[in-house]
This record gives sequence, structure tokens and C-alpha cells, in this order.
Amino acid sequence: MREQDIPPISGEEQKILSLVSQTNDLTSRKSRLDLKNIQSTFACALHMHQPTIPAGKDGKFISHLEYMFENINEGDNHNAEPFAECYKRLAEIIPELIKKGYNPRIMLDYSGNLLWGIEQMNRKDILSSLKLLTCDEAIQPHVEWLGTFWSHAVASSTPIEDFKLQILAWQQHYFSMFGEQALKRVKGFSLPEMHLPNHPDTLYELITALNECGYRWLLVQEHTVENLDGSTLIDDQKYIPNIIQARNSNNEIATIVALIKTQGSDTKLVGQMQPYYEALGLNRQSLGTRIAPSIVVQIADGENGGVMMNEFPQAFIEAYKKIGLKGNDISTAPINGTEYLDLLDNIGIKSEHFPVIQAAHQHKLWQKIGDSISAKSIDKGIKELTFSDQSFSMTGNSWTNDLDWEEGYKNVLEPIRLLSSKFHKKFTPLVNKDPSVTKTHRYKEALLHLLLLETSCFRYWGQGTWTNYANEIYKRGDKILET
Repeated sequence: MREQDIPPISGEEQKILSLVSQTNDLTSRKSRLDLKNIQSTFACALHMHQPTIPAGKDGKFISHLEYMFENINEGDNHNAEPFAECYKRLAEIIPELIKKGYNPRIMLDYSGNLLWGIEQMNRKDILSSLKLLTCDEAIQPHVEWLGTFWSHAVASSTPIEDFKLQILAWQQHYFSMFGEQALKRVKGFSLPEMHLPNHPDTLYELITALNECGYRWLLVQEHTVENLDGSTLIDDQKYIPNIIQARNSNNEIATIVALIKTQGSDTKLVGQMQPYYEALGLNRQSLGTRIAPSIVVQIADGENGGVMMNEFPQAFIEAYKKIGLKGNDISTAPINGTEYLDLLDNIGIKSEHFPVIQAAHQHKLWQKIGDSISAKSIDKGIKELTFSDQSFSMTGNSWTNDLDWEEGYKNVLEPIRLLSSKFHKKFTPLVNKDPSVTKTHRYKEALLHLLLLETSCFRYWGQGTWTNYANEIYKRGDKILET
């Protein structure tokens, strides 16, 4: 691959880590909200993704969106332009609502694959729309970006050594598009497929990587977590921040704030603005010695299906018409995740006031092994529980429990493990000795293939064409690492 054909995913790691470790101006300073007058809040996020596939001319890497345009008569590829319109339409909706005096909020989660694909297609209309949403000072208080894994990798089946590579790749790509100040504002993280790993060591490494990369909070799905005693989250608890705790086999603990996405049909809930209507029935809650408004959080694919393509824009606008032009005199208000946490902080509610939770099924494991925590005891406990308890699993949980990201996909997972192992064997010692190695063409090219191979779509869409794409990426990546 030519240097100009590789996205900006490496070479600026130290600069990025320095930027994200800096304390940025609190987003609450630009907020028009006053929590004293608010009973409840709601936050909506839109997830956007198109995988990268080796299906262009001469096997070139292209976005699946570009493939849809080039093969318009296949399947639902006729939706290519409607999808493309979804990626930019908020740049029309949000400014128009602001102009009319409303106070809208939205959170955006775009995969690195999609951002790269938009650049590859030279869709300047989409790129300029995203820049407006991100960099215009009048719009900044209304739009929050969430970080994610660059290539939409599923955490529990991604080698833990690659977590930080995925996270930093997205941060570097985002930085190249929108700049320093925009990156410093990205403090929330959205896991692809809402997939939270529950193996103790995997979750610990994930949260550690998020902390090291400057993230403040993580969006998690309700049924992927539990209280420390193994009980499910009670109703009120779902509508306040929690602290997710990860304990590893060395008995070390890592934590991060978690905002809870409640269960339900994602696209219909956000597409019809159900978070707003759910929030209408909620009241303020006690956190420590203070009182704070509840928060309803939902995320959905921003483009898939008729609901999101056709119903969401008008439902979004209608919700703000119902909220009205009330300024601070409002009982249920839209809000973004970091803004909510900042405003809580302003009234003296800190993270130590939040309930502590853990990943689902961990209580059973800790109960099984007792105080003898080690890699050996954890491995033994998992094997015994898997054999004796059909409801127990250590493969993590995602937005849906009817899809296993590992079972039946050895032909993809094994190449991922092999390529990752070869990558780290070749490059980790070199990078440790000289960090500038990440600027070299060979490193960037190898990293790109490793990240792309870990894309969830190569399993989500089943055996056949999509697993063949994965095998082709592996072959190319392996050849690069062998030279």
C-alpha cells in the first residue's frame, strides 16, 4: 500500500496521550442547564459504522458504503445514499433547532472504518457536516463525540494487547480530522456492539487502557453488569451513574464511571425518542448527601432500518417542540454524558457517591474461588462453572444475547490471534526501544491489517463472503509481517 492510502492511525501516540491527559474546560461551563430545576434528563447517542472490505478494484480496501454505491442492485444497496445522508443530517437538524431557540443534545459514535471510508470516497459534504458539528463553537455544547475502537472490534474476542492500539488509532484519526481541542473534549467511550467483556483479566485491561487514554466514562448495557452481590440493578440505579469495578487475577482493581443503557429495541427506542418519554416519568434521586436528576441513556445505529432512516429525524424534532422554549424552567431536559457528569461535579456529587457494580457473572466466579485469587484459580473456577451452570459464561455480553462472537468462528478468531501475536513479536520490542517506529510505513501497514481483521462484521454476517474477506486480510497482513 502507498503511504497516502493508509489512514492516520499511528505515529502520534505520545502526543495524543499528552493531550487527552490534560484537564479540558468543563463542558458544563458552556451548558445552559441548571440541575436545581430539573427532575430528569435523557441522553441519546447514534452509532454509525461501515466496515472496510478488500472488495475494490484489484482488491483495494474500500468502505462497504462505497461497495454499496458500486453494486447498487445487490440486496439493500439501494440504500447507499440514504445511509450517506444519515451520516450528515444532524448538521442540518441541530443548527436549525438552535436557531429556533431550542436546546438540543446528541452524542455521536462513528467507527474509524466509517470515518476513513468517508475520506476515501471524498464525500466532502459529509466531512464538512461533521466538522461543523464538531468544531463550530455555537454547536459544541449540543454535540458530544464518544470514542470507540477504531475498527469496531468486539472486546472479549480481541487480544488484550490490541485494546490500546484500537483506542489510540481512533483518537489519532479523530485528531487528524478535527484537531486538538475537539479530541480533548472526547471523554465518553462506546464499546462496539455494546459488548462488555466479563473475564476478570480482560475487563481489567480494557478499563486500564481506557483510563490511560484519558476516558472518563463508559457506556454499558444494563444486562451486561450486576451489583457486587450478583443481583441485577434496581430500577432507580439504572438512571444514575455507577462505578464499574474490574478485579484481575493479581487482585488489582481498575474502575471507571459507567452510564447505563437500559434494555430494549435500540433503533425503535431512539428512533421514536422513547428516552425522552421515559425520562418524563422519573424524579430526582439521592447521591451521597445531594439530590440529582435521573438520566435515561440510549444508543442506536444511526442509519439502519426504516425507523432510523425515516422516523428518527421528525421524532427528534417533535420531542424538542414538546420540550419547548423553556430555558432553565424545565422538568425534563436533554443532556449529554460528560455534561451530566460535569454538572453533578459542580454541585458536589463525585464518583465516590456512585454505586459500585461489576461485569455480569463475576459474582458467581468470585464466590466459587473465594479468597484464593490467581490466574490458575480463575481458570479452574471458570471451567467448573461452565460445566455445572448452563447460565454461566465468560465470553462477555453485548446488545443481544442471541449472537455468540466466538462459537463457530475459529476460522476468523485463530487468524486474529496469530496476526496479533506476530505483530507484537515483531514490533513491540522495536517500539519499546524507539517509539518513532510507529511512524514507519511498515508499522502502519501491518497495524492497519491487524485492526481491520478484528472488525466485528466478519462474524456478525456469518460464514461465507464475510469470513472470506477476513481470511484475505489475514493473508495480506501475514505477508507484510513476514517481509
